[in-house]
Amino acid sequence: MSKYEAIRQSAYEANRQLPKLGLVLFTFGNVSAADREQGVFAIKPSGVPYNQLSPQNMVIVDFEGNTVEGNFRPSSDTKTHAVLYKHWGNIGGIAHTHSTYGTAWAQAQRAIPIYGTTHADHCTKDIPCAAPMDDLMIQGNYEHQTGFQIMACLQEKGMSYEEMEMVLVGSHAPFTWGKTAEKAVYNSAVLEEVARMAYLTEQINPEVARLKSALIQKHHERKHGKDAYYGQ
Repeated sequence: MSKYEAIRQSAYEANRQLPKLGLVLFTFGNVSAADREQGVFAIKPSGVPYNQLSPQNMVIVDFEGNTVEGNFRPSSDTKTHAVLYKHWGNIGGIAHTHSTYGTAWAQAQRAIPIYGTTHADHCTKDIPCAAPMDDLMIQGNYEHQTGFQIMACLQEKGMSYEEMEMVLVGSHAPFTWGKTAEKAVYNSAVLEEVARMAYLTEQINPEVARLKSALIQKHHERKHGKDAYYGQ
């Protein structure tokens, strides 16, 4: 049994969820799963259709972005994943999609406003949008710089990666993360649905106000607070 079998299986299963959830078209996206003790992560091979994936063709990469094991080139976004794993010690999975509504908000360079309790069930603030990357960063190590672009966005907004597990990269698309690859994919699906709801809300009422703070706190704390009572 390979010492990387567990994260290969986790990454494979998480990647297979993306098309099932309607979050990707063709090969537009990737998920990775990390093993903190070994200092590596498994990630989707670049350009391979989801229906052709297997646990064995997941690529093993270290937190510097170097391939450790695998017969395929890793995802073109691998260096972004590596930067986030290296600097954020409590995440175990990262997902990147070009889902329709989330990407539309990213292309519009707008944060997703918190308009309703569905949003508040998962986070208490607007889902932030990082400013588009400047020309020097684009001309440099682009995917590597995307990781720092994401981290800078949260820092500028005064958010921690543990309280806000999703972000839009301006002019690009969403990235999400979590304790596991499964949670990262869950967050991608949540982001897409909240993005869709926010878009429709603004079409119905262009003057809509953000959700009031009492409802934000109530809905978030009943799922995540010390006295949470949602679920079994």
